[in-house]
Amino acid sequence: MKLSVAGTGYVGLVAGVCFAEVGHSVTCVDIDENKIDLMNSGISPIYEEGLEELMKKNLAAGRLHFTTDYKSAYRDADAIFIGVGTPEQPDGSANLTYIATVARQIAETLEKDCLIVVKSTVPVGTNDKVERFIKDFLVNNVKVEVASNPEFLAQGSAVHDTFHAARIIIGTECEHAKKMLEQIYEPFHLPIVSVNRRSAEMIKYASNDFLALKISYMNDLANLCELVGADIEDVAQGMSFDARIGAKFLNAGVGYGGSCFPKDTKALSYLATQHGYHLRTIEAAVDINKEQKLKLFEKASKRLITFNGLKVAVLGLTFKPGTDDLREAPSLENIPKLLALGAQVFAYDPVGTQNCKKLLPDKVTYTSSPEEALTGANVCFIFTEWEQIKALSPSVYKTLMRTPLVYDGRNIYPLQAMNDAGVEYYSIGRVLK
Repeated sequence: MKLSVAGTGYVGLVAGVCFAEVGHSVTCVDIDENKIDLMNSGISPIYEEGLEELMKKNLAAGRLHFTTDYKSAYRDADAIFIGVGTPEQPDGSANLTYIATVARQIAETLEKDCLIVVKSTVPVGTNDKVERFIKDFLVNNVKVEVASNPEFLAQGSAVHDTFHAARIIIGTECEHAKKMLEQIYEPFHLPIVSVNRRSAEMIKYASNDFLALKISYMNDLANLCELVGADIEDVAQGMSFDARIGAKFLNAGVGYGGSCFPKDTKALSYLATQHGYHLRTIEAAVDINKEQKLKLFEKASKRLITFNGLKVAVLGLTFKPGTDDLREAPSLENIPKLLALGAQVFAYDPVGTQNCKKLLPDKVTYTSSPEEALTGANVCFIFTEWEQIKALSPSVYKTLMRTPLVYDGRNIYPLQAMNDAGVEYYSIGRVLK
């Protein structure tokens, strides 16, 4: 089929490239000319394993195109996928401005019947509004149907997740839209769950927020483990054997970040409030996560008289390994506090440095290796479990740091190994046996 994709962020770009890989003719649309030029040369604007290789392959095959000319892209498309951002507003609600802009562009451009598919994460009921909005602004006598098709990609493994998804969720209000989406996804050979549009919208929020709940629950439990002398890793292992609970998302740490969990928990909470209901579990998850991000900073503040004049090594800037995304990353909560107290921050991240430079003051010194950041440091904070960081032996901290004082927000190292190496080591919810 001839497909167009509005937006070339994580959602739109990964979807477009993967659609091309299974044989569709795909045109991806963005307003940023520099970004389009970059992608047309085969360079991905985001760090995502395997994405750039597939871009180059499908550009060469003539199945993938990038353009700023939305009129040519939308005019005669069989289906248009909307994957633009829905950023969080100050009150927690989703900003639908970009959705509305694309919807109007589509309405004023279409010259043939078309299926409009919203992949962006949107509040329940948004697809109904998108359909009415498009029909309000249609210029030509064409038939338009709107479907919901939320994505469930994990940053860092988005390409793999697309081709090996547990399920494809499609929300439609008519049989034609359902069959068309099934045809588009047929080459992926994945299970398809077909529901109505509002249920599809809710499945997205319900899934992400449930995972955020698991993370916040384990972090909350880890804090209690520290107080009573239990070990959160032992607790998680014991829980994981219960098939009703599972083994995933049981790792305690300094909180979740990224483009989905923080935004989606707040958006669902806002939606509930707008309908006169309070999702107390979600509200608790949001509060716990906010506090958890500063747990290590609070521990260090109790241990030290001051940060003023100290060299502080920060290992890991992104919210998780495998991505250059820093949205809601714990590093962004902690580094400004350290700087405000006079610390000299030396930060290392294998792929997140350039994005961090855009967000944090010039006072941060960025290093090309974790060893460089650690050399002569008085304190070290670990915020991301990159393999380059996990590969460091405990002895490296003892050898390179002026005072081997380490606060590990991802529980990378065995407590005994750090203790044996002579490192004063603090982690989340664990006790030395």
